[in-house]
Amino acid sequence: MSAKEFQHIVRIAGTDLDGTLKLNYALANINGVGTQLANAMVRKANIPPQTRVGFLTEIDIERLEDIVTNPSRHGIPAWMLNRSKDMDTGKDLHLIGADLTLRIKTDIEEMKDIRSWRGYRHAYGLRVRGQHTKTTGRSGKAMGVKKKDLIRKGAAAT
Repeated sequence: MSAKEFQHIVRIAGTDLDGTLKLNYALANINGVGTQLANAMVRKANIPPQTRVGFLTEIDIERLEDIVTNPSRHGIPAWMLNRSKDMDTGKDLHLIGADLTLRIKTDIEEMKDIRSWRGYRHAYGLRVRGQHTKTTGRSGKAMGVKKKDLIRKGAAAT
């Protein structure tokens, strides 16, 4: 396939990407790849970042897919990976797509099983990262004071 033929949908790392998007923003649509990591991956692939995904050649797509699936092998620093020093293997990993979703779910279940504080918060549906919960994040029944109740109490007091 030549670079002149435009593809409306390009499949990279198991994700369909819109061919009209610029390369950086299209790669950021892959689950587990953000804009900063996408910029680094495009630089490592030696492709101009303003290139539209639909105009990539097969060689460029293969190169990008290899970098997305194995970023540490291509010189992406470990601090950009989403699983540095994995608990099971001890290696710096980068997970994408369904693998990332599954690993997050298993991590949360493990926290619940060992009854850590974060696991407790996850189990009871509370905020996990130290946010205040007195006034924000309310759901369900209304918490505020009702105007009719105030009028009724005022009338009963007089």
